[in-house]
Amino acid sequence: MSTTHRTPVAIIGSGNIGTDLMIKVLRHSEHLSMGAMVGIDPESEGLARAARLGVPTTADGLDGLLALPGFADIRIVFDATSAGAHARHAEALLPHGVRIVDLTPAALGPFVVPAVNLAEHLGAPDVNMVTCGGQATIPIVAAIGRVAPVAYAEIVASISSRSAGPGTRANIDEFTETTAGAITAVGGAERGKAIIVLNPAEPPLIMRDTVLALADLDDVGPDVNGAADAVRASVRAMVAEVAGYVPGYRLTQEVQIAPIPPDQPVETLLAPGRRRPTHQISVFLEVEGAAHYLPSYAGNLDIMTSAALRVGEAIATAAVPAPAGGRPA
Repeated sequence: MSTTHRTPVAIIGSGNIGTDLMIKVLRHSEHLSMGAMVGIDPESEGLARAARLGVPTTADGLDGLLALPGFADIRIVFDATSAGAHARHAEALLPHGVRIVDLTPAALGPFVVPAVNLAEHLGAPDVNMVTCGGQATIPIVAAIGRVAPVAYAEIVASISSRSAGPGTRANIDEFTETTAGAITAVGGAERGKAIIVLNPAEPPLIMRDTVLALADLDDVGPDVNGAADAVRASVRAMVAEVAGYVPGYRLTQEVQIAPIPPDQPVETLLAPGRRRPTHQISVFLEVEGAAHYLPSYAGNLDIMTSAALRVGEAIATAAVPAPAGGRPA
């Protein structure tokens, strides 16, 4: 593909996520081009692959990126490192006016889930892609919330141990905290909880996600069955929206909706003083990876890179000013 009128980007982090994102940019992006691949290990497979593909590389981390001859042309930086490293990267990069798409759970910038709030934060200097579990489940919470108020939403993301690298394992606490925060901030639930499960099964299983929501279907109107049908239709529409940029994203069965029994002790899950919701909604998903670089069972990584690519392309084509003191986007 020609790179004319494409926005040069850099990827910091030459591991699995960064390498998969690079392959997506090179093969499938309409508006982005690879300006640099950045790592800290000279023997990194990701850096070697980038060099073979003609992408400028550096094994000197952020300092190496800033020193690259082509850095002045970089407009977007994807950070695929760790939550702790991202804080340092953002502090050093933002004065240069680049925009940052953060694939770590650092959550320094606003949360972005493309199917839910893609257009809301395109002018922000640093946007956060939440987590793999968040990208998979928050659209469903938002879809339910479009029909009925969600008092509580709990998500469980089960991923193959093989697809959980050192960065994922080191950020488990950040994963749960960031995802829970985004369930409320982006998904619209009044309260949220997130759980991640590393499944050691062999052969490796693809990513599976469960969403449990407690909602007020009685608030929709006197026709509870009609409200339940509206929830199911909203969820199906949202699944189709996400599948537009993550083709392996799908429901595994019909959305389950049931009244909450009077003796079910849900009060501990609710905000203080909140009246009991009327219905429990369960949604079961799986995410199969596109296998651009990673194996197909690594849907947890594929949904992150696919969502990040979607956001990067939107930033590149949006008519928004550069961060204060920076270069034009």
